[in-house]
Amino acid sequence: MDERPLPGRRALIVEDEPMIALDLEAEMHALGFGICQLAAEPQEAFLLAMGDQLDVVLMNVDLQRGHDGIQAARWLRQVSDAPIVFITGYTDRDTIERIHKQVPGARVLPKPVYRDQLAKALAEVVETHH
Repeated sequence: MDERPLPGRRALIVEDEPMIALDLEAEMHALGFGICQLAAEPQEAFLLAMGDQLDVVLMNVDLQRGHDGIQAARWLRQVSDAPIVFITGYTDRDTIERIHKQVPGARVLPKPVYRDQLAKALAEVVETHH
């Protein structure tokens, strides 16, 4: 995949762990996303999504102060039709089923996420979305 950022590609990363958020941002830039907004909680993500035309949202399940990333993703769908990819340490059956029930079509990647997994998921959701 081309390593140069594409100014038109925009991502929102919703992750409350700063080091993970920065790692994801670096991976997204390496995969050609020119703009990556970072949010640590749902309200911040909602405001950023309202102000930007997004190509994809990377969402953690467990956010700051007990906020639920699955619920946050449902709210984001009200203001953005960007595809959502969950990146989470919660890969038990109940959580996966809840994601698919509440956020239909969302992809789920386990932490730690590797560039090839992320590239494949992005290619699937971003290319089919446009």
